[in-house]
Amino acid sequence: MARRLFHRRRGQARWPGHLAGDKGYSYPRIRRWCRKRRIEPVIPTRSNQPRDERFDKSTYRRRNIVERVVGWYKEYRSLGTRHEKLAVNYVGMWLVAMIEKALKHLFPNRA
Repeated sequence: MARRLFHRRRGQARWPGHLAGDKGYSYPRIRRWCRKRRIEPVIPTRSNQPRDERFDKSTYRRRNIVERVVGWYKEYRSLGTRHEKLAVNYVGMWLVAMIEKALKHLFPNRA
């Protein structure tokens, strides 16, 4: 029997409020999927599409933070390629990577 790592609290939304993506995700099908689930798409339109006036540029800029964090952790090959078969081991590798990143940040001059 599989266990959940994160349980939803009562009254907590099932889906996020916003979905950020780059221009490669600017398709009507993806936007319909978001609308159906009451998710606000934060996706810029491509040059061959009509402009979306509701596009929130400031929220889209915050997407960069997530992209950089993912890039940092792809330095750890086992996280980027997911060598671990069990979710528990994979989450453990994330914890080890976060601890190592924090220690490197706190003590930058140590080997």
